[in-house]
Amino acid sequence: MNLLHVAVTASSEDRADRFYTGLLGLQKAPPKALPAEIGRALFGVDRELTIINYTGPAAHFEVFISPAAPAAAPRIEHTCLAVGDLPEFLRKCEQLQFGILRVPKGASLITFVQDADGNLFEIKEKKG
Repeated sequence: MNLLHVAVTASSEDRADRFYTGLLGLQKAPPKALPAEIGRALFGVDRELTIINYTGPAAHFEVFISPAAPAAAPRIEHTCLAVGDLPEFLRKCEQLQFGILRVPKGASLITFVQDADGNLFEIKEKKG
């Protein structure tokens, strides 16, 4: 089995660009439109949706642009990413003003980054 992409929502193209190209360094494809009838059938969204794909050698995010307010329920879903230099990645997160959550777990820390729309990303350092 292979994971082909992860789909998330962003409230604007600018916010998506800041996170996926500005922080993660992924390549941005031209936006595409998902017709309202398909959005309605798949997701219960009764309007045309804009989709932007951000890709790299080991990651593919399909970002749906939707200015609707996020749900009030706590966010549990997240994507886990491995980075080469965790301290440098976190410095870049701070520079770009993305939220960082670090929670102790025994002798280590669990690290999460939150994009401007509340999507959560668990960040681990690559081993080896």
